Amino acid sequence: MSDLVSLFAGLGRPRVLVLGDLILDRYTWGDAERVSQEAPVILLRADKREARLGGAANVCHMLRGLEAEVRCAGVVGDDVDGRLVRRMLRELGVDDSLVLYDAERPTTMKERFIGRAQGRHPHQILRVDNETRDPLRAELVHELSTRIAASIEHCDVVLISDYAKGVCSPRLLREVIDAAREHGKPVIVDPMRGGDYSRYRGATTMTPNRLEAELATGLKIQTTDDALRAGWQLAREHKLDFGIVTLDRDGMALVDGSGRGEVYPTRARQVYDITGAGDIVLAMIGVCFGCGINPADAVRLANVAGGLEVEKVGCAPVPRSEIMARLAADRTAAAGKVVSHEQLAALAAAHRAAGERIVFTNGCYDLLHVGHVTNLQDAAKLGDVLVVAVNSDASVRSLKGPSRPVIGEHDRAAMLAALGCVSYVTIFDDATPLELLNLVRPDVLTKGGQYKPEEIVGYELVTSYGGQVCVTGMVDGISTSQIVKSLGKQPTPEPHFYLVGSRIANSESGKR
Repeated sequence: MSDLVSLFAGLGRPRVLVLGDLILDRYTWGDAERVSQEAPVILLRADKREARLGGAANVCHMLRGLEAEVRCAGVVGDDVDGRLVRRMLRELGVDDSLVLYDAERPTTMKERFIGRAQGRHPHQILRVDNETRDPLRAELVHELSTRIAASIEHCDVVLISDYAKGVCSPRLLREVIDAAREHGKPVIVDPMRGGDYSRYRGATTMTPNRLEAELATGLKIQTTDDALRAGWQLAREHKLDFGIVTLDRDGMALVDGSGRGEVYPTRARQVYDITGAGDIVLAMIGVCFGCGINPADAVRLANVAGGLEVEKVGCAPVPRSEIMARLAADRTAAAGKVVSHEQLAALAAAHRAAGERIVFTNGCYDLLHVGHVTNLQDAAKLGDVLVVAVNSDASVRSLKGPSRPVIGEHDRAAMLAALGCVSYVTIFDDATPLELLNLVRPDVLTKGGQYKPEEIVGYELVTSYGGQVCVTGMVDGISTSQIVKSLGKQPTPEPHFYLVGSRIANSESGKR
């Protein structure tokens, strides 16, 4: 997972060309208060309406959330909805110069009604579609194909989002895929449900879901082997470099050109709405392929992005910051809070990329006491992530003398990791944490006590790159040294004797 964190943190911003069916999604939100007296239907009291991009337009939206450069190709009706789609694309920073108007067809529009039960738990209760599925006229196919062919050399990857609304005709797809292959550009297809998949022949890969793969192959997908078999059949029959099948809660199956494959699992999610899940998977894989990421890592990242999407209601983008935060959280769960310096560096980069504020503090933490806990709680309030660096046993001895520490380094680290306010704990050997500070580069360096900020080790380093140095308070009369000293002054208890049967036992020594 740490490799995946580093990989995502270094992901570039590829130029992506998206071809497909452009859709406008309209949402009506309201409270589902009761059943109508007129008929056995839910009565929705509407309180909000909004428009969102759907279909291939939503793929563009997802790509912009992933910070890719996007050019969109497709057709909309010469109507209010079509003009709205183009305006929304431009507002996102998408190049819509390859989007054509067709006065003879309406813009595909899906209207969803979302009901909330008792003011919460929103669910889709009805969808109304306004569309035509007729193929594009020949002159539009020719114009779109010509424009796309002239643009392919300026992109890094081509995505095809086929919702079977008439844009992705076999002729258009053949010309686009051949042109992309000629220029060495990968092509990833989110295919339509059912139908003839030979139209996608020669693409790099496609991303059908379980049902779509079953319909395309005639195989029932119930096991891991079934999924791999279906992926291999799709790759072999349609001359794909890789076969991919998305398996909802079971993750994704990936099969290479030689038939070797693996199913990459995903973590369990709270699913609110599967709308847009296929779009974010296509977008994430497209960004990865456009950056030269290998297919296995692309699938792993797509699993994470798809999982975040189903936790949202309706089609909504998943920004890089959310993916990075989830990767970091998964990394923490996998490794625990006590981490190596290398792991901490990768985690710090992930949290920083997610826009989170990193706080750093350090100390011996021998005989953890209320003063330590209070300082750590105060430190955690200064940011989003609290890193605690603990002096190793050797380091403590050099600072405190041969009788310290009282508690070993691993036990001290484990006790700190058990505190809810602490995000990560790492152990260091040096007399000062300067090397570790240079590795983590925290936003805030803090120390508890009666210091001035400039007296804290690391002040010059942290302030040199714009970080802050803060001093938290201390609990009067509480310190590890005082506790150890007070234990040494405790009087030796007088031995007590008690009668055991007919013999006398010493309560201290156990002698009889």
